[in-house]
Amino acid sequence: MSVAFTKEEDYESTAADLPARPISPHPNLVTPRGLALIEAALAEARAAMTSAKSGGDVSTDRTAMARATRDLRYWSSRRATAQLVERGEDDETLRFGDTVTIARADDRRQTWRIVGEDEADPARGSVSWISPLGQALLGKAVGDEVAVAGAAVEIVAIG
Repeated sequence: MSVAFTKEEDYESTAADLPARPISPHPNLVTPRGLALIEAALAEARAAMTSAKSGGDVSTDRTAMARATRDLRYWSSRRATAQLVERGEDDETLRFGDTVTIARADDRRQTWRIVGEDEADPARGSVSWISPLGQALLGKAVGDEVAVAGAAVEIVAIG
């Protein structure tokens, strides 16, 4: 019996109404690695779209098509707005794409790479340039103290 004649929900239809992935209002600065990651994600989204289209009747699997469409729209936008930033010659101050090591008051040292939003992965040691940590550190030099999460940290190395 058709869903139209029952009070059951059409879960496939509900799942196909995926919200758009939010696009950041900030400039889309990327490192060479970040650009490669965006291009790989865009290729994957294109493949998912092709698979969803050729996978049979779109009306029976609207979720796959909706997901592929959403991801393709997001990654196409991110690729179109990507601004590649190459590492500069200035090794004195922290710039986008650099790696920085900070020392905390309890002698812990942490190393972070300042990257674009799509490349950021704090668990792997990279943070976005628009994050509070990234914003606090950009433009600073070795020996500078900055406030991070309410505590003072010292920049001990930039690479």
